[in-house]
Amino acid sequence: MRNLFDVSGRVVLITGSSRGLGFAFAQGFAEAGAKVIVNGTSNETVEPVVDQIQRTDGFAEGYPFDITDKAAVQEAVAQIEADIGPIDVLINNAGIQHRSPLEQMPVEDWRAVIDTNLTGVFVTTTGIVPGMIARRRGAIINISSLTAEGSRPTIAPYCSAKAGLEALTRSMAAEWGEHNIRANAIAPGYFITDMTQPLADDAEFDAWVMGNVPLNRWGDPSELLGAAIFLASDASSYITGRTISVDGGWRAAL
Repeated sequence: MRNLFDVSGRVVLITGSSRGLGFAFAQGFAEAGAKVIVNGTSNETVEPVVDQIQRTDGFAEGYPFDITDKAAVQEAVAQIEADIGPIDVLINNAGIQHRSPLEQMPVEDWRAVIDTNLTGVFVTTTGIVPGMIARRRGAIINISSLTAEGSRPTIAPYCSAKAGLEALTRSMAAEWGEHNIRANAIAPGYFITDMTQPLADDAEFDAWVMGNVPLNRWGDPSELLGAAIFLASDASSYITGRTISVDGGWRAAL
């Protein structure tokens, strides 16, 4: 019987994969036999991840580029496809956070979050998708957040960007479905990463998570891999424009 979840040999580009959730995606897809393209802001951040994956006999190559720079994206994509092959799967994972009370939020911080977390997805995807259109195949996975639906103080630009990202995902699905390109999103809940570690270390916030997540714990980044492989594989061949929550039941229990 054919393995519908097989991603072996597929070229998977993961933005922001030098750390955090992106690093977990890179490791997991490499273990599943995919050809992983590691992306970050510099060779210094990308090379250790590539080395770690290669030491375990996984396939990984690093290509640092600025996801908000269309020319840099196009140059990197051309090089990747010349060196490795056509990009089959794009995981838009790169993101940043600036916390501040909304009325005190510097405009430059607002713009930085929106530019990276939302506009960067638009720039990167539109730099890659022409090749997918020409080949009539491709899977796009955008990493959203539970904060696309539920906010809390001090993270307004992040929430706004993630809500916009889910709308952008639906637009991608509507526009590119005729080319056999699928676009979906994953909305993680509370996972332990370098970005969220200060929250986990805060006893009051940690207790709030434990009290509001039905599974009564933080998620481990590796627990996102199943949803990502599902959306990247033929198992989800008739699913597009949807957001899958991986949040320990947080949205269900509101």
